[in-house]
Amino acid sequence: MIRIENLSKYYKEIHALNNISLHVTPGELFAYLGPNGAGKTTTIRILTGLTKHSSGNVYLNGFNIKKESLDAKRQCGLVPQSINLDQELTVYENLDIHGRLFHMPARKRAEKIQELLNYVDLADRQKSLAKQLSGGMKRRVMIARSMVHSPTILFLDEPTVGLDAAIRRKIWALIKKIQQTGTTIFLTTHYIEEAEFLANRVAFLDEGNIVAVDTPQNLMDTLGAWAIDRVMDSEMETLYFETREDAKAYIDSQHESFTFRRVNLEDAFLALTGKKVK
Repeated sequence: MIRIENLSKYYKEIHALNNISLHVTPGELFAYLGPNGAGKTTTIRILTGLTKHSSGNVYLNGFNIKKESLDAKRQCGLVPQSINLDQELTVYENLDIHGRLFHMPARKRAEKIQELLNYVDLADRQKSLAKQLSGGMKRRVMIARSMVHSPTILFLDEPTVGLDAAIRRKIWALIKKIQQTGTTIFLTTHYIEEAEFLANRVAFLDEGNIVAVDTPQNLMDTLGAWAIDRVMDSEMETLYFETREDAKAYIDSQHESFTFRRVNLEDAFLALTGKKVK
């Protein structure tokens, strides 16, 4: 559904992306992880036709983003990181303008908007101005707006940034609900637990290079199942163990203070890059 071949992007002397290749299958929820400046948003901007790439090829549902730009763009919906609703228009009007941009007939447009507002539980707020909504509601409106033209691929760039934990989980449930309709989802996020919970596969991006692609579980299994964190000379050291019993035996043999927990996806990222995702 998404095919990236030897993609590079240069800004003068800055190499934002270095010859990356990926294949995202139909209906997959694929998470793209990396620290600030790694190239995540640059990748999404290229995939959605907002930024030109320096070299390589990108295909969306078989359409080349450079040679078949309009057809490729029709395949995708985009939820950007920043809130970009028209604050002086109603919820309905924000979705209606999107449908008009894709030349949808009036009746089909109205039917689709009502369907989506019900889908994201905002039918009762369709006459509200966007500026009157909470942050979580605005995110749901943006997700609904991105789906008005029935895209086969949905790009989510930090869709829950700035939201509290309870609202994030409501958005997670909505994202999984969308995936169940067969939509392919390409997600970037700073919240490592978001990718661990949602994604079928993840890619780790570091300084414009893809350093690993696999399922969250396979990446975590390379380290073990259990982790012990301890402070050594003012720095955190993490030890990994295959079993809970091995980890507890180690703790019992020491005379220090430890944090005992399960291995998570951030452990795998740190092991490969030496950096935190955030």
